[in-house]
Amino acid sequence: MKKTLVLETDYMTLGQFLKEVNVIASGGQAKWYLAENSVFVDGEPENRRGRKLYPGMMIEIPEEGTFFMAKKGNEPIDETE
Repeated sequence: MKKTLVLETDYMTLGQFLKEVNVIASGGQAKWYLAENSVFVDGEPENRRGRKLYPGMMIEIPEEGTFFMAKKGNEPIDETE
C-alpha cells in the first residue's frame, strides 16, 4: 500500500519516521529495527536512524508499505495497489 506522510517541519529523521508510522513503539528501538530489517530510502538501502527525510522522498519498508514524504499544505494522497 502507498501512503503519504505530511511533514510539519522541514525534515524528519528515519527513527522518528519509523515511530510515526507505528513500525516501532519507541525511538530507542530504531537502531535495532534498522539492523534487523530492510528499509529503503529512494530505492537505496538505509540503516542510519538519523537519516534526514525531506519532502519528495520515498521510503519503502517491505511488508509495511511505501511512504511518500510531503510538505504541509500539499494534499496527501493515499493509494492502494
